[in-house]
Amino acid sequence: MKRHIPVSLLLTLVFVVVLSVISESPGQEKVQQGLSPGEIKDFTIARLVVGTGVENREPVGVAESFPASTERVYCFLEAVDITKDTEVSFVWYHDQNELLTFNLPLEKGARWRTFAFKNLHGQKGDWKVEIRDEDGKPLKEVKFKVE
Repeated sequence: MKRHIPVSLLLTLVFVVVLSVISESPGQEKVQQGLSPGEIKDFTIARLVVGTGVENREPVGVAESFPASTERVYCFLEAVDITKDTEVSFVWYHDQNELLTFNLPLEKGARWRTFAFKNLHGQKGDWKVEIRDEDGKPLKEVKFKVE
């Protein structure tokens, strides 16, 4: 005996599939990140953290505060949905004073991980690293303390 799926159930399934495709359309995530509709960003920052190192392409010692004895802090960036080869700047600040800018490439593709580091020289206080796009526009920042 054959079973028939009711037409209403079949139409509901089709509607749910179409709705999920529309809700995952390219650009929506970018709009949710503060971009206006129609504005295209070259990539999405999936992760931005600071730690004491990078091993096997992953950050280690991730924290929001570090002892003054910490020699070096690494800022790790994971970008996804990179639509074209581009460049990002890691801009390091100590107590609101810009200290260092380091430019690194992001290559077109699904995912790219990169990092920059700064020797701390025992400088206590508030720190931050700001990520900027190739036009110099700030995209995201991560803050940490050295105590």
